[in-house]
Amino acid sequence: MGDDTTVRYTNTVLYDDAANKVVGDMLLHSDGSWSKSNGDEDVLEEIDGSNRVLTRSLQNWHTHLAMQLNARDFSDGYPLHRWLSEAIFPTESRITPDYVRIGTSAAAAEMIRTGSTFAADMYFFPAVTGDVLTNAGLRGLIGGPVSDEALPSHDDAKSALAELDQLLSQNRDDDLVQYAIATHSVYLCSQETLQQASELAERRNGRLHIHVSETRKEVAECKEANGLYPIEYLDSIDFIQPGTIFAHASWVKKNEIRMMAKHNVTAVHCPSSNMKLACGGTLSFPPYRDAGVDVRIGTDGAASSGNGLNLLHEARLASLVQRHDHWDSTLLPAQDIFKIATKGSQDWVAWNIDDIRMHPLGRSNNRHLANLIYNGGECLDVWVDGQALRKDGVTLTLDERKIIDELDEAVHSYYEGIE
Repeated sequence: MGDDTTVRYTNTVLYDDAANKVVGDMLLHSDGSWSKSNGDEDVLEEIDGSNRVLTRSLQNWHTHLAMQLNARDFSDGYPLHRWLSEAIFPTESRITPDYVRIGTSAAAAEMIRTGSTFAADMYFFPAVTGDVLTNAGLRGLIGGPVSDEALPSHDDAKSALAELDQLLSQNRDDDLVQYAIATHSVYLCSQETLQQASELAERRNGRLHIHVSETRKEVAECKEANGLYPIEYLDSIDFIQPGTIFAHASWVKKNEIRMMAKHNVTAVHCPSSNMKLACGGTLSFPPYRDAGVDVRIGTDGAASSGNGLNLLHEARLASLVQRHDHWDSTLLPAQDIFKIATKGSQDWVAWNIDDIRMHPLGRSNNRHLANLIYNGGECLDVWVDGQALRKDGVTLTLDERKIIDELDEAVHSYYEGIE
């Protein structure tokens, strides 16, 4: 049955959670479910869907949203550790809550424009990020960063964990935005800090988010210092809680992948970031699949990735790099990678079929997902929790023009005298 928040799309194409195609008149309900329409239901709005294809929204599982402020390509050509020590850490030492607000607002606008409604984030001043996403109508798992290095938002890890304790206490199951604990990495967090973070996650029923085995250097240094590889080390100190997010997880052994499966870890494939920073490898999908690990896709931050948050682009690269690395052209066809990119979504996106990139549709009118993944597409409508964030190609919950002006002005002042 319809209700006063249900929307009807007529004469349209919808792909369900299993990527099955359904054609006809569709009802999108505020709880995220869908059903075929009989045409006589009470609805909030009826939309001509003849130039649209409806899919679940994209989900971005590793981001540093406010890095939109980092001028995207200002450190292009740096290796990872030089990029961190010479470009990112010095500029982030000057970050303020207002800079985070501006950068996150730009990120939220880009997410909506490109069909993403969820981000698992890791950045300073998490409450600011949470407010921005909430006001934009987006979902988020907002991780406040924890490390033993000085943070712009905290003097030490103890102070960062105290703030997160307070934020985690506010988590409610029905909130679109939830808070998490973003321990940076094994090389920036002591064993004591990692264990305190894990204990907090267990006590508050929160999730952990950490960079793991991103480079060979990181792996070799962990082995030399602890006699164990990073995931072995995290397992040995009882860090890993169910649902922990391992970003990158590129340089791992099969026994470590089995550890991830045992702990119900979410591993995040970030191919753009790994390739741009020449890490020498990305997450290897087949052993993760065979072990039953939950694998998602993430763009990383705009300063390190392919310079943006377009998850369709990231999904395309995720598919292609797996085929290339494994000499297997059958790996992750469009339907499979689209299911990974939208897994768990409760929201809807309407894509423009009249976009030239969506054609030809194929003899059986079944090339929608392949065209989206390999060509891209224009996002017309975005629905989250019954609310329209974007309609007819216009974002409603954010003022894009104002954000563009604020971003350009902030970047100018932020880097004045640095470059």
